[in-house]
Amino acid sequence: MYKYSVRVYNWEPFRLCKSELELQIGDAVVVKEDLSNEIAYIEETGGIVLKEKNTVILRKATDRDMGTLAKNEEKKDEILKLSKIEIKRLNLNMKLVDVHISLDGSNAVILFTADERVDFRELVKNLSKIFHRSVRMHQVGSRDEARKLGGCGVCGRDLCCLRFPGSLPSISIDMARVQQVAHRGSERISGVCGRLMCCLSYEAAQYQQMMVGMPELRSSVKTRDGKGDVIELNVLTGDVKIRMADGTITTVKKEELL
Repeated sequence: MYKYSVRVYNWEPFRLCKSELELQIGDAVVVKEDLSNEIAYIEETGGIVLKEKNTVILRKATDRDMGTLAKNEEKKDEILKLSKIEIKRLNLNMKLVDVHISLDGSNAVILFTADERVDFRELVKNLSKIFHRSVRMHQVGSRDEARKLGGCGVCGRDLCCLRFPGSLPSISIDMARVQQVAHRGSERISGVCGRLMCCLSYEAAQYQQMMVGMPELRSSVKTRDGKGDVIELNVLTGDVKIRMADGTITTVKKEELL
């Protein structure tokens, strides 16, 4: 789920304040965060730890807690509207994404994106006076913004960042290179957020394993028929396409290289 909206937890790694508390998948609970208490949900995650710190589950959420959460959600639009007006007045180059209000209503975290570093100290001071609560600004990336807005990828399915809870994984160009799709250009391997597609991480480890024993592209290799240069690799089949010294093209298995 989105970092500062209602969060999803795998409850097993977390410490309970009462040993007798029994929880079921789907239960709403109140957890203790750094600055306030929050609502979270118990969800099966296949053993994946979604948060490294020792979060404390205080109790099951009551009807009153859920009512408070609903009221806080209703206040979000007003806070975003007034914040945008103040941002425009201060001429700050930033785009608001979402706002999260703590369960007790004492503080608000406003999420934003920006192309460069923004000095928002005056903005925070002004907003704190307007909303009569503590205000914090939290800059997020374009991938976090896409997770909030939602949508479909080029595959026609929901964005990966929506389908999987927890922190977004780091996607590197090396993942594209090992799967031999980097040459397609950034536009074809980037998602709607403009960053590298999350799905590049799904099979990267398997491709790395299959690449063991494969030569590098444009490297010189030796076969039973002589030497040549590698012009193409098929990792899935283990085939290596080689341009021989006499100009002919041949394909051999990686195990057949000398």
